[in-house]
Amino acid sequence: MSFNPFDQKPIKFDKVYDDWKKLYPKSYDKNTVDPYTKLRIILMNGTEYEAVWHSHSFSRHCDNNDARREIALVRRNEQQQQKTISCLKPIDEPLLETTIGYEHLAVDLTAILAAREPNKYVKQALDFALLEDFDHLYRYADLLEMESGVRAERLIGGYAEIMPGRPTISEHRYPYEDIKRHIDSKTADPITKLNVAIITAAEQQTMNYYMNIASFYSSDIGRQLYAEIAMIEEQHVSHYGSLLDTNCTWFEGNLMHEYVECYLYYSCFMDETDANVKKVWENCLMQEIAHLHKAAELLKKFEKKDWQMVIPNGAFPELLTFHPTKDYVRQVLKNTTNITSMREDYAKVKDLPETFDFFRYQNIVNKNTKDVPSHAVIDKYIKKKGKDYRFEESPHPVKNLRDGTADNTDVGRSVELTENAVAL
Repeated sequence: MSFNPFDQKPIKFDKVYDDWKKLYPKSYDKNTVDPYTKLRIILMNGTEYEAVWHSHSFSRHCDNNDARREIALVRRNEQQQQKTISCLKPIDEPLLETTIGYEHLAVDLTAILAAREPNKYVKQALDFALLEDFDHLYRYADLLEMESGVRAERLIGGYAEIMPGRPTISEHRYPYEDIKRHIDSKTADPITKLNVAIITAAEQQTMNYYMNIASFYSSDIGRQLYAEIAMIEEQHVSHYGSLLDTNCTWFEGNLMHEYVECYLYYSCFMDETDANVKKVWENCLMQEIAHLHKAAELLKKFEKKDWQMVIPNGAFPELLTFHPTKDYVRQVLKNTTNITSMREDYAKVKDLPETFDFFRYQNIVNKNTKDVPSHAVIDKYIKKKGKDYRFEESPHPVKNLRDGTADNTDVGRSVELTENAVAL
């Protein structure tokens, strides 16, 4: 039977707040934890971050202090949830090992959402950025093995492969290319609305993480790599965020945010294998149901709208469950590595006009290939060990990305590349 959070009786609002002991739960053991437990923690940390900043933005655009007080009431608990979830990460997990989890989440979450996405345009947006996060995983994994001797396949449990995607050097695009057509939430499938909200929050969390920790990293080349990939994550947040329906009111958006959180906490609770973390998801779900009912109350009070006008059927659709997506990722690699963004749509690089902004921007930021951090990391690793670090179960589906003794900086970037680059 499907779960409908609107049918649940919410707890009294003062019961949503936790004391300090509950706000500092037992962290997971980084040596024994299931990698998907780590992914759920990163995902929900990002979801709460999005909830908090949407709430702040809402309050800053609202001229009714009665409404702003109610928004602040909920936001205080959202902040508590974020602190609790963040502390599930153990003290002994270094920044770069956590980063592997961030990129593993970006790969498997994006692929899972894309595989179930009914809207072809939204699916194309997910597939497009998927290959870029897949490449980030590879770049960070090589840095980790080179500097710490830690092999990333152990951290991700072999759930995902580690090899080049669309090379990061090819991902730098003119800002105009990040803006896509937004969905219409009144006609969009419930899965589409959930997918767009989930991926925007997840990518925003990655962007924020890299923006803040780059300067704390211990090597120059690592600091530079974080800075470069943080710029791509900014592109991804613009890319996904532009898919969100811009016609929703602040009160409608507030309701949708709380509904997405309820959906994710319920999904995490049903999917979780760690008993300690499962209790955290259960507690947060109960709190979020109270938040959702409060959001519905505010929508009714200030806009005279029932929640069904925003979410016609509150019963959750297919839940989010984590699983390996290797075959799906390989198929997307095979078919779309050589494309780039072209305003609201996409095109093969070889088909772009010579004067297109993509090439002009590439010449500005990547004018000297050897200075590009994502390339320099792989080049340094190859010079040190003879070939790059990968975790592949079979040869790379793109011929021009099979050579581990040289980092390819042309795929997805050069007009000279032909269709023969892709394996059949």
